[in-house]
Amino acid sequence: MRIELTFRLSYFFILVLIFSCKIGPDADAEIEQVVTKVEILPPGELYGDLFYDVQSKNVFPDSKTFVDAIPQYNPGLIRQRYEMLADTTAEGISDFVEQHFEIPGEQSEFEADSSSINLHITRLWDKLKRPADEEVSGTLIPLPNSYIVPGGRFREIYYWDSYFTMLGLLEDGEVETVENMIANFAYLINGYGFIPNGNRTYYLGRSQPPFFGMMVKTLANAKSKKVLEEYLPELEKEYNFWMNGENRLDGEKTFRRVVKMRDGEILNRYWDDYATPRPESYREDIHTAEKAVANNPEISKEEVYRNLRAGAESGWDFSSRWLNRDENGDFNLSTIHTVDIIPVDLNSLLYDLELTISEAAEFAGEIEKSEEYKSKAERRKEAIIKYLWSESEEFFMDYNFRESNPTGRLSLAGVYPLFFEIANEDQASQVTVKLKETFLKPGGLVTTPYNTGEQWDAPNGWAPLQWICFQGLKNYGEDDLAEEVSSRWLALNRKVYDKTYKMLEKYNVEDLTKESGGGEYPTQDGFGWTNGVYQKLSSKK
Repeated sequence: MRIELTFRLSYFFILVLIFSCKIGPDADAEIEQVVTKVEILPPGELYGDLFYDVQSKNVFPDSKTFVDAIPQYNPGLIRQRYEMLADTTAEGISDFVEQHFEIPGEQSEFEADSSSINLHITRLWDKLKRPADEEVSGTLIPLPNSYIVPGGRFREIYYWDSYFTMLGLLEDGEVETVENMIANFAYLINGYGFIPNGNRTYYLGRSQPPFFGMMVKTLANAKSKKVLEEYLPELEKEYNFWMNGENRLDGEKTFRRVVKMRDGEILNRYWDDYATPRPESYREDIHTAEKAVANNPEISKEEVYRNLRAGAESGWDFSSRWLNRDENGDFNLSTIHTVDIIPVDLNSLLYDLELTISEAAEFAGEIEKSEEYKSKAERRKEAIIKYLWSESEEFFMDYNFRESNPTGRLSLAGVYPLFFEIANEDQASQVTVKLKETFLKPGGLVTTPYNTGEQWDAPNGWAPLQWICFQGLKNYGEDDLAEEVSSRWLALNRKVYDKTYKMLEKYNVEDLTKESGGGEYPTQDGFGWTNGVYQKLSSKK
């Protein structure tokens, strides 16, 4: 496997660097000098027992803190020193980590700003911008150009977040920043064969919703159609990642992210190449797996880990979309079964990617390739309508291919076919009615109508989905509801900002006196995609 080969070569490079250092009184200093040149590994492999002990003994409240820490010595030396550590209590390990690592701050770096919200956001871009990375050891995958991070505990670039961030950057004239971010994603595609969830080694088993084609089209619209041709190779590599294994489905029903449907159509699911606890959510995943196996001995912990990771690839980590009801009729994270589900948002995005490749190929004069991808898009569109439109619910929804039925879970993912103009007029009209009757709340659109305690469910609303729904409604002339959604969301953003001077990751759209909640971590301040969508929607007023 390509990733495993990269890791093995990286480890060899580390050994070469270590043994090339002189041995003697100044050996530690010499090792420290080369740490910035060392390649990177996932945290379990990089730090060995230290990683597992830090995570399992609750040294940090947030499991993500340690995996983002920057080693101040060569990791090989840190491992050797840890093996000799006598005090392996949580306190002893904490002291050891403080002596050997730079620990990322947990507090927001943003100061209160009483300026107008639009000006505040414009100023925030510089605070959220990171320069091109030096090649330091740790889990960060260095990127060659500057980029925008979401903020808070999210200290690296994130894949699907970045599209919505770019909407605001372009409104503020930050074209060069958008160019740099897209170039970084192309760099990751060429280096790893896909865009990881974020530029961390612990994300190398999964991607996120494939918005790269949308990013390229957005930049092309801002600059020149030539951009489409420039990124055609990377667009195809991105597509090949998602379609990997398609040709072997004659004998198999599923392989990685591709699924052969009952009548032979090929659709996609979310996946992860590993079936282990997520390093950045290590304790949480172990707890979930233990609970799942206790409730259902027929499943394995590895299955639970895979499904948790696949849920993280969806970007909706976590949601009732991926859950069954337990014996009490409640949604419970231990029932997660993401890999059984054909998601409506993912397949809508891949439909658009197929059309984008077709358009780019046509611009490049590759007519045969253009027609090939146009045919792929038409086939996928037919399959989306066939499997993901629910006549009974009059809404688009995910499909459980194991059970050959819609999941029955209403969510704003069902509006993606309007955003990408897959729906027909009657379907769009019925979706509009459902949005008005079920999803529209005082602060905008709620993500799902189910209150589960997961952050991608009620009562939370999220900026990217407000934009998807706004534009999707506009595509079908449903201007009144689109404007109502926009007005309510912008008003909620302003209300919270006037009180706190913060832009939040998510908001409670049902009870405007309360903050958002649920999920594995507190609501984060920053916040990249909230800023981007606010600038874009407010520009429409």
